[in-house]
Amino acid sequence: MTVEPMLGQPSLRHVCDLFVTLDPIREMGAGRAGQRRIIPIIGGRVEGPELNGRILNLGADWQTIWAGGVAELDTRYAIETDDGAVVEIRNYGYRHGPDEVIAAIARGEEVDPARYYMRTHARLESGDPRYDWVNRTLFVGTGARKDGQVVVSLFAID
Repeated sequence: MTVEPMLGQPSLRHVCDLFVTLDPIREMGAGRAGQRRIIPIIGGRVEGPELNGRILNLGADWQTIWAGGVAELDTRYAIETDDGAVVEIRNYGYRHGPDEVIAAIARGEEVDPARYYMRTHARLESGDPRYDWVNRTLFVGTGARKDGQVVVSLFAID
């Protein structure tokens, strides 16, 4: 039996931090897969070595809370960079942790992000030639839920 050589572990490159401002949660009730909710994305900022700008007031996180307590995060929104490009971001992930930690987050309390799991994978897209690189790059993120805000550190997979 021939064993193929390991192809190498990808590295991560910090692209930016997303400070996403949220409107209050709109509960939808139980859906086919769990408790459904919509959290409007109404603004924020983007800061980092490769992307800087503002988050536009036109998006939402369409969440499903599964029976086991996992929050399935499914967001779509847009960034306007400081130099005028528009970049769409589609971010999908999971958030879960001990019941008491998730309850504290729901109350708007400050919780150490190390106490729960919040990870995403993102796809960015832009028609601006200066940002064509986002169209062919995969991204992952680590996140934290705060009162009225989500913070995501976004990394390119190299």
